[in-house]
Amino acid sequence: MKKYLLTVLALTLIFAFGCATKDYVKQEIDPLIDRIGKLESKVNNLESKMNALDKKIDDCCKNADEAVKRAEAAAQRAEDAAKRAEAASQKAGKAFELQQKK
Repeated sequence: MKKYLLTVLALTLIFAFGCATKDYVKQEIDPLIDRIGKLESKVNNLESKMNALDKKIDDCCKNADEAVKRAEAAAQRAEDAAKRAEAASQKAGKAFELQQKK
């Protein structure tokens, strides 16, 4: 009697929980597939935006480097002009002194 009762109980448990059918699995998986597809498209959009931003950043860095080079060249020209002005000032000062001695 115990064996019969255990067998019936085991069969009841097996049939109570049942097996998943293909339709049930498809019904549960389809929304996940849609969500995954949407997420993949968002990731692709973000990747393209990141690539565009990387290109802009590279362009800005190149422009900044060029501006630094131009500024350094201008500073060098200004230093050279200041040295020439100082030399001219010294010449003018000497010429003025010579004029005063006469």
